[in-house]
Amino acid sequence: MSAPVLLEARQIDRAFGDVRALRRVSLQVRAGELVGLVGPDGAGKTTLIRSLVGLIDVHAGDVLVGGVSWKKASREARERLGYMPQHYGLYTDLSVDENLRFFGRLFDLPRKVFEERRTHLLGITRLTHAADRPAGALSGGMYKKLAIACALLHRPDVLVLDEPTNGVDPVSRRELWALLYEFVREGMGVLVSTPYMDEAARCDRVALLHQGTTLVEGTPAALLADFEHVVVQIAAAERRPVDRLLESDPDVVALTPAGEHIRAVVRRGREQAVSDKVAPVGGEVGIAQPDFEDLYLSLVMASGEGSGG
Repeated sequence: MSAPVLLEARQIDRAFGDVRALRRVSLQVRAGELVGLVGPDGAGKTTLIRSLVGLIDVHAGDVLVGGVSWKKASREARERLGYMPQHYGLYTDLSVDENLRFFGRLFDLPRKVFEERRTHLLGITRLTHAADRPAGALSGGMYKKLAIACALLHRPDVLVLDEPTNGVDPVSRRELWALLYEFVREGMGVLVSTPYMDEAARCDRVALLHQGTTLVEGTPAALLADFEHVVVQIAAAERRPVDRLLESDPDVVALTPAGEHIRAVVRRGREQAVSDKVAPVGGEVGIAQPDFEDLYLSLVMASGEGSGG
């Protein structure tokens, strides 16, 4: 028996004037599941998240929280959700503990309940030692963890985070993901948006967004297993001649720099043709494992709405 659906978008549309920000987007988050919403700036991630948490109305379709529609019971839906936007409005002149107490009063928590949850949240976020420190004096990672703690005080069923690791150092980024895994183990549903393709592989399921539409959705392993192209890495003493040859090559689906190499997504069966093409200008081709960036770029190109860069 599958876990219950805690958050669901059903064929939702959202427009801003003449711009359609979301186009028939559907998404589910189940209990004990971490779902990634992946795509670059402008893909529609924030608009979708704001629709899911009730900050903006949808123009078509519906959003349900625990089976409850925002349109029919917004208060009940809101009580089941925890939300952390990209820029969370903590009170920087208040301490960690004072921020938690403020949000505890906002959620109207009884004193005993608040104290139990405060102790638990400070412990799992490793902020106990910083309880008296002003929020404005916290590092970026600690600030994000405090924001998550405030969003969880009312014990929501599902937690929604909009690019929580943006602007965070690598160590804090790893700690934030460990924290999300802990919530999922406890049975919470978590939806996290990210512009980083490497974070997609950390999710139980991922949806790739581009220009307001869902390009593909599934488990990371299944999506990469179904990848239809081949990825090659090209080493060359002079990269520009290789770039010029491949930029207009119909066999090359996507082309990106990769450190000292050039990374290319090539139509399956055409690897040798690409190798023969770059050999005269000193290009040496090797096969590479596809990753989510390769998958995303190839899907964007297949949609006819993006460039290979």
